[in-house]
Amino acid sequence: MSDTNTVSTDVLIVGAGPSGLATAIHLADLLKKHDLKRRILLVEKGTAVGSHILSGAVVRVEILKELLPEVDFNEFPLNAKVTKDTILLLSKSGSIQSPIHPPYMSNRGNYTASLGQLCRFLATKAEEKGVEIYPGFAVSEVLYDEKGKIRGAKTIDTGVDHHGKPLENFQPGTEIEARITVFAEGTRGSLVKTVINKFDLQKGRNPQVYSLGCKEIWSVPEGNIAPGEVYHTMGYPFNLHEFGGGFIYGLNDNKVAVGLVVGLDTADPTFDVHAAFQVWKTHPVAAKILRGGKLLEYGAKTLPEGGYYSTPKPYLNHALIVGDSGGFLIMPALKGVHLAIRSGMLAAETALSAFVKNDFSEKTLKEYETKINNSNIRKEMYPVRNFRQVFAKGIAAGAFMFGTQLVTGGAGFTGKVGVHTDADATKKLKDFSGKPFKKRFADKLEFDKISTFDKVTDIFYSGAHHDEEQVVHLRVNNPSTYHLNIEQYDAPCRYFCPAEVYEIHTDRNGHKELRIHAENCVHCKTCDIKEPGDGITWTTPNGGNGPEYQNM
Repeated sequence: MSDTNTVSTDVLIVGAGPSGLATAIHLADLLKKHDLKRRILLVEKGTAVGSHILSGAVVRVEILKELLPEVDFNEFPLNAKVTKDTILLLSKSGSIQSPIHPPYMSNRGNYTASLGQLCRFLATKAEEKGVEIYPGFAVSEVLYDEKGKIRGAKTIDTGVDHHGKPLENFQPGTEIEARITVFAEGTRGSLVKTVINKFDLQKGRNPQVYSLGCKEIWSVPEGNIAPGEVYHTMGYPFNLHEFGGGFIYGLNDNKVAVGLVVGLDTADPTFDVHAAFQVWKTHPVAAKILRGGKLLEYGAKTLPEGGYYSTPKPYLNHALIVGDSGGFLIMPALKGVHLAIRSGMLAAETALSAFVKNDFSEKTLKEYETKINNSNIRKEMYPVRNFRQVFAKGIAAGAFMFGTQLVTGGAGFTGKVGVHTDADATKKLKDFSGKPFKKRFADKLEFDKISTFDKVTDIFYSGAHHDEEQVVHLRVNNPSTYHLNIEQYDAPCRYFCPAEVYEIHTDRNGHKELRIHAENCVHCKTCDIKEPGDGITWTTPNGGNGPEYQNM
């Protein structure tokens, strides 16, 4: 990036997802229009743009035309246009088509897509407009000036051992100083999380709650599913106290994307999302489509589901928060790509105003929140502002209360509904009254490696890799008391982690301890979200480490 350890730029964008790239593209266009020359620098921790990008994805494409009006629509690397949009209610072995299409869930006019491919395309367009993009650089620290204002960020030190001791190839990280920093890290960004806590940006708002999605891409025999066929499933394998659903998206070239998305507010400390996904694939609906097929790719990602009331204050002195980092996702549609792009465009417009005024204080940057509230972000998020919260009370109660929201403009009978964190929702074994997941599906947890797979096998299909010499990026916050998580909760991280990162080792004296296989991590950050008690913190590993998604 530079021969020195300090780089100066006008704009620093952390993360090359749709929101970060939209910020860069739109700001470059606006600066050119106003005949202003400013340096825009975008840093991405993946080996390449798209390496760490995963989404369903069914995309609302109008926003792409708005972001890049000069681009022929046929140039965008979209997959199949949605031709069939069906919701299926699953029992253990059967299914019925939902007689009604729930509000907000229509995919008419949308396209299936690989979000990774789309981001690679956007990155090319951004570079054509003069944006500097540096993949393979992990940003590990927010920089502050003497007054406590954000002045940029620092990339991670490399060439250190597991204890942080410098080796012969030690290379200190680069300090990137910027007049404005845009946090576009995606869900549960490791930097933006510290910023939200430091400046209490969640004050007066609900805590964010999340879901975890596991996804596979398959090649299947011709005729198993048509391009553009979209199925969403409800019911099996969930009980009435668990929130989630499956998806099946027909792609071009006889490929299909399948996945299961599960709310992380499950009370069962042994609930295993990856295993539930494999069980779901054995249902006749999914099994028929996958029959005779071959697994091509696997990945996992968390999504911010809290909605309007869980979005943090998105601006502060010299910084803006965009995309999933800001919680811009609508439920129950489970869509955030178009809102991520919109938030990036609004951030770009706010940044332009700051450059024109030469003022990067909250006084100017608060325009960003005003723009959000006057945009389709609020228009789409506000009517379903209580959707996810009421389902924390169970599917039956949630469905009833959502019905009341539909006739009251989203308010329901109680107005703003509170919610607790996903970690707090996890119950101790002695307090959990239901049947634990591993007992509910004891007869289905032997995977054949043909249509169902264990975590280690799926990890291979994610391309995950990590440098051996580095500080382990997954950290138990209080190792001396973590034994309580093992004794009281059975170490939930070893169940909810979709990548076989956590293992309990029992020695000959019966003593149990947590072992961390960080090399398996696919960067979903579920452990940072869901682990109760002392908890686990996810931090960035070396740049270029993690999954190597190609078409996710």
